[in-house]
Amino acid sequence: MSELHELCYLKTRPITKDYLSKLQEYLKAGIPATYTLEEVYNYEHNIETDDLPSTTTPLHLICESVSHDFTSEEEEVVLSLIEELFLNGAGWCLINDKDETPGCVLLRRGFRDSKYWNAIVEAGVRAELLLRKLQDPNVEFLSDDEADQLQENTEQIEFSETKPQTENAKTEEIPELVDEEKEAKIEAIKKELHDDPSNTTSTYLNTKLEYKDGALVTEERGDGVMMQWEDILMEAGCNSLFSSIEDPKEIVVLNIGFGMGIIDTMIQKHTPSPTKHYISEAHPDVLAKMEKDGWMKKENVVVLKGRWQDTLPELLGQGVFFDGVYFDTYSEHYEDMLELFDLLVGLLKPQGTFSFFNGLGADRLVCYDVYKSVVETDLANYGLGTKFREIEPPSTTKMESEWKENNIRRAYWKCPVYYHPEARFM
Repeated sequence: MSELHELCYLKTRPITKDYLSKLQEYLKAGIPATYTLEEVYNYEHNIETDDLPSTTTPLHLICESVSHDFTSEEEEVVLSLIEELFLNGAGWCLINDKDETPGCVLLRRGFRDSKYWNAIVEAGVRAELLLRKLQDPNVEFLSDDEADQLQENTEQIEFSETKPQTENAKTEEIPELVDEEKEAKIEAIKKELHDDPSNTTSTYLNTKLEYKDGALVTEERGDGVMMQWEDILMEAGCNSLFSSIEDPKEIVVLNIGFGMGIIDTMIQKHTPSPTKHYISEAHPDVLAKMEKDGWMKKENVVVLKGRWQDTLPELLGQGVFFDGVYFDTYSEHYEDMLELFDLLVGLLKPQGTFSFFNGLGADRLVCYDVYKSVVETDLANYGLGTKFREIEPPSTTKMESEWKENNIRRAYWKCPVYYHPEARFM
């Protein structure tokens, strides 16, 4: 084990600024802030490989070693150590040998909402926003500091807003590789992602769906598109659509993504009832189900058939404005939500409310907290203030039993809390 790793175990008390001085000395000497225990093991055993089974970093060790009885002075030193690691490229979401990020380690040890937890969440937010800044074609350059920081955080996990792909979704960061075997692996990963209906919208829209008792799934793979346990979350979404009505005699709402029709059924039963209830849905099997169940014939229902990217812009020129908009799609990603925000500001009434199924990073609580802050920041750029209400979802045990009964291939929810969002113009 390296001296850097020994230092991060925080064995000697009290924790003084000498810790910070030593850490800075090691980093200045060229030891990476991402230097892992696995790399040390391989070095000591003369193992040459680029494939690490896990990445247990100094940040993991600090999070594993902090104590609840630290003094305020010791706590500040530890926070300085964490900040110094981040300044030198430490990754907030790398995975150790227990399949835990540093934040996951803190959660397991009872440090959620601690200063250490908040430091990691803030680093995750910075990394996500900075990465997007570099990817923005309208950005011509970055400062040297920003470019360096971005390069050091390229391990950032991509998160999907949609249910099944909350982590490691879409396009994982793939290092530059030179030999043909590894290039073939890259192509295989790309093909797998493209063929995954939970990851690629075009694939999903051409995938056969199956309605089961309490679930909507992809027929061949068993991906969960929607499940009945979400009804408590859909009820909160329905109430949000009616939470800022200006004229009870003229209520217009929009739900993007019908699925099992849970929230749309609630909307129809709501008092007061909507004057116009727009539903945007693209999947042919779902549209067929809607036709069979009579949704197309309901007097106050307008079904927008097709991708919302194609149908919603038409409403901008028709003078249609909404009291409430809800977003709950499948196989789309956060980039799609950002595109929706562009339309949203033109479709919402001045007092209108926007809400969505909040599955952003929902398989790790630290990631969920990161995206809570990211959403707040992004919507604020559109003049929308966002409030989150904490809802206790059904127990994990209940969810797992439903997944098992319906042969759901992959669980898409693991968090003990649901952050229900409501956004309105500030």
